[in-house]
Amino acid sequence: MRIVFFDTETTGGGEQDRLLSLAVKEKGREKAIVNAIYKPPVPITFESMAVHHITEKMARDEPLFTAAPEYKELKALFEHEDTVAVAHNVAFDLAMLSREGITPTRTICTYKIARTLDPEEKLANYRLQYLRYLLGLEVEATAHDALGDVLVLEGLFERLFVKMTEEKAKTSVGRSPDASEETSRGAAEEEALRHMIEISSRPMLFTTLRFGKHKGKRIEDVAKTDASYLRWLLQEKKKDPAAEADWIYTLQHYLASAVR
Repeated sequence: MRIVFFDTETTGGGEQDRLLSLAVKEKGREKAIVNAIYKPPVPITFESMAVHHITEKMARDEPLFTAAPEYKELKALFEHEDTVAVAHNVAFDLAMLSREGITPTRTICTYKIARTLDPEEKLANYRLQYLRYLLGLEVEATAHDALGDVLVLEGLFERLFVKMTEEKAKTSVGRSPDASEETSRGAAEEEALRHMIEISSRPMLFTTLRFGKHKGKRIEDVAKTDASYLRWLLQEKKKDPAAEADWIYTLQHYLASAVR
């Protein structure tokens, strides 16, 4: 199994926006597979420039991503059955790749894994850079730079993978008592990886609003007292269905429950 970490920087966060920069790095290898800026077919928003600091001038003489010499190799890598593509809030990056004709076969979303490993929602948020400092990840990386984010992502993945493996080792049953510690550890790691892929493949059901006028309230309660707000929020999220699949699933779930 080949695990690759990736991150995109984009022209914006809307349904019409496109990939602007891409970094890809394989687990355990020091050198990135790619770390490049591409000329997008749509303008870069000023809001996005303020985040990643990539300007129209910087991208002007670069090739379109689909015309770049590495495009075919990257498409083959992402779509290979043995590849697991890892990103933070992977739905957003997958939406951007899909607009470039790439559909990864298997993915892991470290955002979903972090939330799953915090069932009581004790963490204030699950953003990549927040988790970087919360967990004390010793990574020399620039935030909101594609490769910088990939380096942080790799460190976060390793921490989450260890925790998931430890949980699987504690709860596993039916293993031979004669199995060596190394064999048992390897089995737990395989099980942890499969579970991370499975978690990442399904919609996540959020329980608490962390923004807006009902910040801090349980969504179930807001559905009973201010369903119109959730219906409005649902319509907003539907403007970018690929990137907002988890929120769409969550809002539809609680709105449907409220009318039963």
